[in-house]
Amino acid sequence: MSTDYTYDEQGQFFPFFILTLSGLVTLPLTYNLLKPSKDLENTAPRIKSEFKPEDGELIETQKRRRLRKERRIKRIVTVILGYAVIAWMIYLIAVTARSTPKIWDPYDILGISRSADEKAISKHYKRLSLIYHPDKIRPDPSKNETVDMLNDRFVELTKAYKALTDEEVRNNYIQYGHPDGKQSFSIGIALPQFIVTEGNGKYVLLVYGALLGVLLPYIVGRWWYGSQRYTKERVLVASAGNVFREYKDDITDGGIINALSSGDEFKDMLAGKSDTGLAKLEKKVLADESTFLSADDRKTLKEMDDSTRRKTLALLWAYLGRVDLNDDTLNGEKYEAAPIALSLTESFTAIALAFGNARPILGSFRTSQNIIQAVAPESSPLLQLPYFSNKVVESVEGEDAKDHYSVQKYMELPEEKRRSLTVGAGLLSEKQYATAVSVAKQLPALKVSKAFFKVMGERVITPSSLVQLVVKARFVPPGYTNVPEVNPTDLEDIDPDEDDLDALMGRKPANKKTVKTINGQKVETKIEKIQPPLAHAPYLARDHSPRWHIFLADAKQGKMAVPPFTFTTFDKPLFDEAGKPTFNIQTLKMQFQAPPQVGDFTFVMHLICDSYLGLDTKMEVTLHIDDPAKAAALDEEDDISEPDEDSIAGQMHALKTGQAPKKKARKPSDDSSEDESDTDGDAGDTSDTNTETDIDD
Repeated sequence: MSTDYTYDEQGQFFPFFILTLSGLVTLPLTYNLLKPSKDLENTAPRIKSEFKPEDGELIETQKRRRLRKERRIKRIVTVILGYAVIAWMIYLIAVTARSTPKIWDPYDILGISRSADEKAISKHYKRLSLIYHPDKIRPDPSKNETVDMLNDRFVELTKAYKALTDEEVRNNYIQYGHPDGKQSFSIGIALPQFIVTEGNGKYVLLVYGALLGVLLPYIVGRWWYGSQRYTKERVLVASAGNVFREYKDDITDGGIINALSSGDEFKDMLAGKSDTGLAKLEKKVLADESTFLSADDRKTLKEMDDSTRRKTLALLWAYLGRVDLNDDTLNGEKYEAAPIALSLTESFTAIALAFGNARPILGSFRTSQNIIQAVAPESSPLLQLPYFSNKVVESVEGEDAKDHYSVQKYMELPEEKRRSLTVGAGLLSEKQYATAVSVAKQLPALKVSKAFFKVMGERVITPSSLVQLVVKARFVPPGYTNVPEVNPTDLEDIDPDEDDLDALMGRKPANKKTVKTINGQKVETKIEKIQPPLAHAPYLARDHSPRWHIFLADAKQGKMAVPPFTFTTFDKPLFDEAGKPTFNIQTLKMQFQAPPQVGDFTFVMHLICDSYLGLDTKMEVTLHIDDPAKAAALDEEDDISEPDEDSIAGQMHALKTGQAPKKKARKPSDDSSEDESDTDGDAGDTSDTNTETDIDD
């Protein structure tokens, strides 16, 4: 038995090979490109507003450019080329003639029907022998026949006859497919033979060397380097290192903006353009009317030596101050820099959390608000409303106002007074005022109704236990006056079922929640996770879904006590189909380990929205830690058994609950009074909380 290697000389199988390889690459990439994105920014609704800033076209251009970059043009081009190769291979398969190996068939060789019996086969073979026996036939020159060809043909006829009549030969044919037993087999290689013909070997080696020695290591290395080049906040590791070196415990909001300008992403953005327009940019930003810059911030910008970073910082201040640079290129760079700075803010937040100082943490969240709304630090929150300018803010707040108005305070003004302060010559028109009020009434202001601590399944909190901070809040957009009272039952927090592992372990609930019906059977009700509208950020060249952060701080030490928990979706609708707020109570929970000591611990709870200014909540909450002995005493009290059904207490229990109490197994005793001792146990306090903070609505 031997083995033969054959090549695809006619190109029959080579297209199948290439088609398979192309499909393995192209189809997964196609799925990756076409699958619906689960990013919050792609699934959230939008705030209804027709407002567009003066540079709206530039902002939209930057947004489209950013989207194109995120879609990865190289991947799209690869998919297109992949389908082109697939189409070409399908065409070759369709037009290439295919030959299939011929199977040795004795019936076909003898030219006899498969239904013929042995007698008919013998008769037919004798007839063929009279015709094709070498002694009876001579070669036909017109058919290029030779004696050897005639001999071979007669041998095949004989083999076919024996395969159908001789038992031993028949067994070989049945077992191996040939009367001579095992045959040599051929391995087909799906490569055209010209690839391995003499003289082409060096080119084949060159191709293999390029693929395996250059291209494959390059792809793997680039993937590895790319994955190691970025942090989990999707900023360059080098940028995170630069921002880390700029961190200070007493850093100001302006100092954070300066720290963000150190990101290496801006070097790529300004490659070859760091000096272009820098003088004009600084002249605009440092003008005397630029009141949004503090003296320290001005000094920092003037004394910076690195031209790239200096231009970056000037662009960021121009963006935050909404400075018109009278240059489309500079304005485009200004709007391009803002989304990069927003990503770097997340990196600064991670660094601040690692140090645990409350001031930089709060500053990082405020900086996120400033960048999203294009409002400079310490400026009025009213600037985030459409058409509002410093002149309009000054008219509303007054020239000598020491504190800025929040949007809530502005909307709480009587309608006539609010309109008179906002509408007029050099201020807003009636249409602009209506747009600003409409947007204000859609801002997702989360108002806390109650905050308390609890331990699931326990009535007291003991040292080092897993405690939950439960925040009951509802969205009350600014400007709504007829807000319904909170239903007290909505402020209660019920522990999940014992078999609801996701809830018990603090994991995010799935789209289904198990509840119990009256008859005790379990049914599943689907819970839709509700997203708030995308942040109304007309100056930011990217979409952003609001995020709410809750963390606890120690006011005395100025330190973070419990790291932030972030919330992006909610369990109940924020607005109804008509667009009006539902005022549903939302439940936010964060779980952490209680202190190991007994006593009262007062924290400052910060609830911060990263997208809007002036919608934050700051309040004190007290965690009361009880002695474990108290918990043990309550457990013993809970262990008191139910009354007997034949006692008065048992009959009262049956009237109250509609069910007869279970009978107790009594210990053998002559004193019957012991049997009645269990009827005097009263239910203890069933409250799950031991510290509450209520906030009037």
